[in-house]
Amino acid sequence: MSTRLSIFAIPGIPLVQPGDDLASFILDGLAAMGESLAAGDIVVVAQKIISKAEGRLVSLGTVMPSARAEELAGVTGKDPRVVELVLQESREVLRAKTNVLIVEQNLGLVIANAGIDRSNVEGGSEDMALLLPVDPDASARALRETLIERSGADVAVVIADSVGRAWRYGTTGMAIGCAGLEPLWDQRGDTDMFGKVLEVTEVAVADQVASAANLAMGEARERTPAAIVRGLDTPRRERPATALVRARKEDMFR
Repeated sequence: MSTRLSIFAIPGIPLVQPGDDLASFILDGLAAMGESLAAGDIVVVAQKIISKAEGRLVSLGTVMPSARAEELAGVTGKDPRVVELVLQESREVLRAKTNVLIVEQNLGLVIANAGIDRSNVEGGSEDMALLLPVDPDASARALRETLIERSGADVAVVIADSVGRAWRYGTTGMAIGCAGLEPLWDQRGDTDMFGKVLEVTEVAVADQVASAANLAMGEARERTPAAIVRGLDTPRRERPATALVRARKEDMFR
């Protein structure tokens, strides 16, 4: 791992609309601050602008809650229309209590509300909800290919979302998509400083990158939904972020 990193947000990215060219926004934003992409850079992009560019916005006025959604809305106190979207985006409901709805989302992620968000989602007079990308790893690959083609720099891409944790307060960044980066660095079989063989050490590199970048991007009204992580020296083997999702048979809490 590197002993020195630099992380900086990219300012000037406009409010994203369906079909927008995110690569142009990123490259233009870098140019405006006198920067450009360099080989080895990791471009971290907030999930929200990926979802917006891919048209994953839903007007709640178009959603008809099912009986199951109405039932869970009664338990959680949530809008039944949002609950219906959560059910559509999920494989299984794991926990439901007041103001809490934990599910296994269609990507295999165990998260609150299937990652559906209503903050920082513009919609005029309509009440809008934003869904996760259908395939964040594919989104990361496509963005990476475009950035490499236009900049000539061999970069990696991480799509970051903010999530809570079961045993700790507060949100932190998590990688839900990546390309050009080894998301899970398996160090089992290596040795520690005293020569002892490591038996269980696997480093969630993509999650740590997402979390670090979130410190620069912010969580509220900063309007900086992309950042560069520069100087990280880790394996660049191509694997999807889904490699970080623990298999159900190894899940100690279900």
